[in-house]
Formats: sequence, C-alpha cells, structure tokens
Amino acid sequence: MAETAGTDAEPTIETHADLVAAEDVLLFVNAAVTSTGQREFRSDAYAQQLSLSFLHEYVRVNYRSVYAAALALDINDHNAARIVEQLLRTAGEASDAQKRTEGRLIAARLAELPPQRVYRLFRTLRAAKVNNRRTRAILRDWLAARPDLGHDAVKYPSGLKTAVRHAHLPFGEGEFAGGEFGDFLFRPGRRARYEHAFLDAYRRAHFEQVAIYDLPFTVAEGFAAKHGIPRGAFLERIAPRMTRLERLRTQRAGTKTDLGVMPLTRLALYVLSLEVAERVRRRAELTGALRAAALRAAGPYAGTWGRVSAVLDDSYSASGSGVKRRRPLAVALGCHFLLEALAGSYRAHWTSGAADPLLVRPWGPTPLGTRILDALEDSPDRLVIVSDGWDNAPPGLAGEVLRVWRTRLDRDRRTSVVHVNPVYDADGFDVRRLAPSVPTAGIRDAEDLAALVEIAQFAEGRTGLAELQAYLDRRTDRFLDRHHQDCHHRDRRLEGAR
Repeated sequence: MAETAGTDAEPTIETHADLVAAEDVLLFVNAAVTSTGQREFRSDAYAQQLSLSFLHEYVRVNYRSVYAAALALDINDHNAARIVEQLLRTAGEASDAQKRTEGRLIAARLAELPPQRVYRLFRTLRAAKVNNRRTRAILRDWLAARPDLGHDAVKYPSGLKTAVRHAHLPFGEGEFAGGEFGDFLFRPGRRARYEHAFLDAYRRAHFEQVAIYDLPFTVAEGFAAKHGIPRGAFLERIAPRMTRLERLRTQRAGTKTDLGVMPLTRLALYVLSLEVAERVRRRAELTGALRAAALRAAGPYAGTWGRVSAVLDDSYSASGSGVKRRRPLAVALGCHFLLEALAGSYRAHWTSGAADPLLVRPWGPTPLGTRILDALEDSPDRLVIVSDGWDNAPPGLAGEVLRVWRTRLDRDRRTSVVHVNPVYDADGFDVRRLAPSVPTAGIRDAEDLAALVEIAQFAEGRTGLAELQAYLDRRTDRFLDRHHQDCHHRDRRLEGAR
C-alpha cells in the first residue's frame, strides 16, 4: 500500500512489479543527475561510461515515456543530450503520441542546453546517419530560435556547418536569410566585406587589431595571441564582450567581476580554488556572494524549512578527481549556504569538525555516524546529509544510527531525514545509500537541492510507479509551460525589434 506523497489522494494498491519499476526509474534519475561519464574518486571514466550506457539503454527500452520525461527534471546536460540522441535514434520504437510529447520535450530541453553541446549533438547525429524528418525539423527550429546566427558562425563554425549540411538548410532564404552566411561558412574569401557585424569583424580581425574587440571573447583570444597583444591589455579592453563565467575564469588575471551574480555551485568551486590566505583576506566579499547566490536559489522558500541540521562531507574523497576537482566539496559548501537560507534556524556539522565553512578543504576520514548523532541531538525538523555515502570511521555506523533512529526513536517521523549524494557509484548503478529507511537522491548542483528533496520522497521503497509517473507528469507540464512562455516572450521581443 502506497499513498501519493504530498496529496490527499486515496491510497492505491501497488504490485511488486510497480515498486521495482519505480526503483528502476529512480536509479536512472540519480545517475542522470550525478554522472557525466567522467572519472570519479573511486571509479575510472570507463566504468562510469559503461554503467551509464547500460542504464540509458535499459530505461529507454522498458520505460520510454519516463525516459523522455527525465528531460523535464534537473538532470545534467551530458545526460540530457544523450537522452535526446537516443530518442531521435530510436524514433521507430515510439508511438505517434509518444513522438509528439518527445518532440516538445526535446525542443524545450535543447533551448536550455549550452549551444556548443547542442552543436556537438548534431555532429553525433550526423555521424550516426540519423536524419529523419523529425530530426531535421527539431534542428531547423532550434537554429531559427538562435538569437544571432552570426555569433554562432564565428564562435561555432564547424558545428553550424554540420547542422546546415545535415538538415539541408537553404542559407539564402527563409529564416536563415542572407546568402553571406553561406559564403562565410562554405566559401570563405569570396566577399570583400559582410553586412553582418560579427562576420565582417572576423574578416577584419585577420589584419586589424581593433577588430578583435568586436568579436566574442573566445574567438578574440585567438586573434589576440596571433597579433601578440599583451594579456592584461587584451582582457581590460575585451571585458565588455565577456560573459559572467568568462569574467570569473579570468578574474585572477586582472579583470573584475560581480561574484554576487554567479550560480551557487560555480561560485563555491571558485571559492575552493583560492588559497586559504586569499579566502581569509576576501572573507566578507566571498561570504556575501555565497549568501546572495543561496538566497536567489532559495527563492520563495527562504526561511520556511524550520529547524535544519546538516551533515556535510569534507573528507578526503570530497576532493573528487582530476577532471572533477573538488566538485563534491563544492556541492557540500553550496548546500551549506542554501540550507542556511532555507532554514528558520540552522546548524552545520562537517565531518572533519570544521567550524569555518569558508576554509573547508578535503581531508581525513568520513565519520558520518558520529556527525549524524551530533546533528540528531539538535532535535531538528529536517536533517540533510550531503555525502558520497562512504562511511568509514567506523564503517557502517551511519546506517546503523539511522536505522535505530527511524525504527526505535522516531517512529512518528518528527524529523525528516534525506541524503543527497553528488557522486555516482558505477558498480552499484546508483548513488551510494546510507540506509534503506533514508531516502537518497543524486545531486550535481547545490541550487537543485529543494527540488531533489521533493523527488527523494520516492526513494524510500514504499512508493510505486503510479505516484512517480504522476509526479513526472506534473514536472513535464510545468517544464513545457515554461518553455511555451519563454518562446512567446522571445517572439514578442523579435516582433518589437522588427
């Protein structure tokens, strides 16, 4: 017997098969949130990719509608692009109704992906010879919605050329008006000048230094090196063309940026990249920026979570891997500031015993059990555990503490306990859990914490596929409605511009 969490719906009878199906889907969601197929602290890239490939294939074949609906969740960009690719590769397996829903989900998710990742996806589809009518229509609509194809032509020329060839797009007519785009991409040197500012700036930048400052930053960088322009002078002059992330990456090279507008997890990664002395020197600035980012992420839920205690993992394994340096620790640091914003009252317990979150570093063992005991002594309304789940000081203590707490001391569930895990366990095809009685959800970005706590309710093994499907349907409807509104606002802006 399982009840729909968060509603007053009548309880529904769930078969064993339903419960297994729900667990399968949650396995996939956790993997799609956390894994990017890259090396982690305890598994190499090959193991991650093999495990992830199996889950994609398994869920697509057995639960295709749910597989597509995952595009509406807070999964990472790597898995979103992979789902789109698999759906388009296997269009023959879908019914007409599924194709319609998938098309809308794909269009909405592509609109949110970074353009370089979408162009990479188009190259993959071309290499796989996936060129059905639906694929061409999706590609054509995405290009038509791009704010400036001239920008893409100079920044992503190979990706745009591949997309145009693959979809057989006429660059001399329709929404891709302007034969000069075709000349720029496929017949360089044919025109003495271009009407589009970016295209002409790219042409002039080969022999005019001043022209490089009219180009996107990453394109201008190459020309600056070619012309031998000093790095400091280049960064100072190109600053108006830089994005916030580009300013952040180059800040230590002399440019200025407003840290208060950075996303929470990226900001936490930046803070952790600084030497301890610099963190101390800039304490007020960095703390203020982290709190501002956390408040933005909390939104209307700020201050509504009551008494919250957190157990945050800053053990050595939080150092991540060579390709994901300090990512688990950055998620824990971001969650710390977000929980502080969400809570009415808040207390943090770092596994190392650290008292200053700004100075945390990955070191030592993982005494999760001891820290969970400390946190439960606070009598919180919510206990949130942010850890990769490798409890080793001593091994298994955390699971036993949580089992006894839930079965003996808190049967009425006065304290809500949830575990969020930033690391995918390739061997287990899931994020590592601490105890069967505690819901666990994968997390990649700290700012997704509130939404992931919502979906974690389905991970206790008591909720079946019907409730989970209803939740996914709600998320899909909200996702598609938001995309529809965004498209409407974009069309109005374009109409006003014309």
